[in-house]
Amino acid sequence: MSLLRVSPLAGLLSAALLLTGCFNEADKTPDKNAGQRLKLAMLQPPRSGLTPLSDDAFKLSRWSTAETLVVLDKLGEAQPALATSWQQTGEKSWRFGLRSGVKFHDGSVLDATTVVNALTVAAHAAPKPRILDGMQLTAKADGQLAVIVSTAEPDPLLPQRLSSPQLAILAQTAYGEEGTVNPRHTGSGPFELVQVNGTSSARLERFAGYWGEPAKASGIDVSFVPDGTARGAALRTGAADIVEAIPVSQAPLLDQNLIHEVPMPRTNTLYLNTKSGVMQDAALRAAVREAINRQQLVDNVYEKRADVAQGLLGPALPWAAELRQPVSHPVAAAKPAGDTITLATFSDRAELPEVAVYLAQQLTTAGFTVKQVVREYSQIESDALAGKFDAFILSRATVLDSGDPVAYMYSDFACKGSFNIAQLCRPEIDLALQKAAAIPAGNARRQAIMQAENLILATDAAIPMLHERVIQGEAADIRDAVRDPRERTLINNATQREVQAD
Repeated sequence: MSLLRVSPLAGLLSAALLLTGCFNEADKTPDKNAGQRLKLAMLQPPRSGLTPLSDDAFKLSRWSTAETLVVLDKLGEAQPALATSWQQTGEKSWRFGLRSGVKFHDGSVLDATTVVNALTVAAHAAPKPRILDGMQLTAKADGQLAVIVSTAEPDPLLPQRLSSPQLAILAQTAYGEEGTVNPRHTGSGPFELVQVNGTSSARLERFAGYWGEPAKASGIDVSFVPDGTARGAALRTGAADIVEAIPVSQAPLLDQNLIHEVPMPRTNTLYLNTKSGVMQDAALRAAVREAINRQQLVDNVYEKRADVAQGLLGPALPWAAELRQPVSHPVAAAKPAGDTITLATFSDRAELPEVAVYLAQQLTTAGFTVKQVVREYSQIESDALAGKFDAFILSRATVLDSGDPVAYMYSDFACKGSFNIAQLCRPEIDLALQKAAAIPAGNARRQAIMQAENLILATDAAIPMLHERVIQGEAADIRDAVRDPRERTLINNATQREVQAD
């Protein structure tokens, strides 16, 4: 087995010690095509045995080994993948035509029975994949190369929903008893997952029978390297060709030509409690909004590797800025007179406590008295959702698995939203979100989404501060690595190492 070696790290002892467990499983029989292989260092190890029914699905997607019926373009609209066509056949049903000639890595062929099996397993999983939470989905064959997918309630976003990596279609041999799913040798992508070494490494090989253009790289050697310093060192020394999620603190230490900043659909937002405490007063919420110096947070906490927020949705959704209208704030800011705010956040994301320190300073300067609370997320989430804080700093994903922000907006800002930290309830916002949710994907839906954002921002219940970026490392000779804001794709069939002439 050919994995990343630790030898290039000689002379960087501390980083070498960190990397030893991740890069030291060298193959005793080197691959004659090793120069064409890609060495990948990833942030998080598998948490659920690489089952696509969990968040591990995104690893399978980023390696281009498991594929879905559709994929999303930059606008979030569905494009063909294993399905080549789809149409709504009823208020609650859609027909998907399947691509012919698709082979799985185990030699079996894509057909309606295979798709029905994969979707049925996902629909009955416990727990369900996140994309199906609260949904009832059924699938049935319609001939050999088509399926009818139905939902209990009308879902204009069903094609986008089926793009989630958690609904990848694997060969029937992947699905075992008691809900187990094994992605080894059962995907349909340009790379075949052939070996998984627990939480330390994985190996993929080029799949010669791929239905599309064959992969240019002969394979992928994956190592899971949770330590950010070690990932940075791996890029610097050549121990890895492609590196996920380089920490902001490591970026200045690296050749700037090797790092690439990708906007993420994630917004660092200050949620204000509209139901109890001093933030019930809209004038004081407006005072908080005016007190925040976003540029200071971007410059000092994120070292200028983030974007100042103009709204809830950032540059990872390029259409948002084009459709955004100025917000009319109906209440003028009051002058704080020592009003006490309990400002809370969590320590799991290292930058958030630092953001809290700067915010506390800014709010104190504006005339508030600020008390800070910082705990691990698991110990603070229930109090935040119960409205026990005046203000809460959250790094929030703004598009979920469907690639659409309506679900996020509903959960955070609807009266019955399950993640309504701001305790916000405004009939006009609920109505705007319901309107957006009922519109099929496209420009009209996007315009409705931005109208809902405008209403939310006018309440000052949530004050977006900055949009985060992910820093991706790529060796100088790597070509066509994918820089995907949704973090669904990283290596595809075009990704390769540039061959140097002798």
